[in-house]
Amino acid sequence: MQLSVIILNYNVRYFLEQCLDSVQKAISGMDAEIIVVDNNSPDDSCTMVRKHFPSVKLIAHPENSGFPKGNNIGVKEAKGEYIVILNPDTIVAEDTFKKAIDFFESQDNPGIVGVKLIDGRGNFLPESKRGTPTPFVAFTKVAGLYKLMPRWFGKYYASHLTEDQSGEVEILVGAFMLMKRSLYLECGGFDENCFMYSDDIDLSYTVLKSGKQNYYFAGTTVIHYKGESTVKDRNYIRRFTEAMDFFYRKHFRRAVVFDLFMKVGAYFFTKAKASTSEPEVDIDKYWLISKDVTAEENLRKVIGDNLQRVTSVEEIDGNFSGNREIIFDAEEMSYREIIGWMRQLRSNKTTFKNLHKSTGFVIGSNSSNDRGKVIKVADRREGLPII
Repeated sequence: MQLSVIILNYNVRYFLEQCLDSVQKAISGMDAEIIVVDNNSPDDSCTMVRKHFPSVKLIAHPENSGFPKGNNIGVKEAKGEYIVILNPDTIVAEDTFKKAIDFFESQDNPGIVGVKLIDGRGNFLPESKRGTPTPFVAFTKVAGLYKLMPRWFGKYYASHLTEDQSGEVEILVGAFMLMKRSLYLECGGFDENCFMYSDDIDLSYTVLKSGKQNYYFAGTTVIHYKGESTVKDRNYIRRFTEAMDFFYRKHFRRAVVFDLFMKVGAYFFTKAKASTSEPEVDIDKYWLISKDVTAEENLRKVIGDNLQRVTSVEEIDGNFSGNREIIFDAEEMSYREIIGWMRQLRSNKTTFKNLHKSTGFVIGSNSSNDRGKVIKVADRREGLPII
């Protein structure tokens, strides 16, 4: 078998359903499998997978054991030569896996390959590519210096590459990691003792120490709705500091200047009043891209009369100056098309959602700092009413 896609899920049933739909389309024609490890979700994630994705291998773990252990369980059951560690709040394009594997195989000594990630508004997520977070590099991240002077302080987000340049990087994010299963096992997988924020850093660095090279691949784009979703507050600083401390203790001598750097960084962080979630946007007009009149009628009952259906993106009024939300019919458009239009139409006045008519929901996210939004409509498979 060529590929195993491992998705660790906890309590994001609708995002998982959308993710699985995109992954199934992306592995079409490949010798591949999908493995979902559910960390004892209180929602009906497992029921949904069993009912609507019977070909997916579901591992219903009886407890929430965290990101590292859950993924290690999935990889242990995998049969593919390659594995992809994939978050459940992602959408892959139909050609993402094929392109990423082709890129992997074109490199001389590849370890892990990551891809371009965007949030639910089409904006590039800088954590797609990163450098090793030494104490000083971590300080530039926490203090926000990488934003002020990226040329000098941009190593945390690997600023030697633009978002459209593929190339060598040191650290990749756990939302999408492609690598050989054999290498994953040789490196011990994710360290189950890791704190939050350091598991993907630790695995990336362990792969580098094994003599392999990690790569950022800009040739395909994946939506990662949640992004860095943790609210940027004092607790965030504490967890980030604990994660870096774990990483240094494991791979380096204890950094004498670490505490000083983190305290100074936390001071600047607090002074800057780092953002939490973006405020809710009042939408002036909704545009539904669909040929389905019934879909329009169902959505209008939920959203209201400021909804206009058009049959193509080109029909959207380009002169409209208010806040708008564009809803793509995911059963008429490919995910690759949706991703492309999100990149092209992104603006601070535009939000995006996807309509899944057969399954009865609209889904998306207005910010990389929130958990996203789900609007339930008529479920055509189940004959459910509007909710």
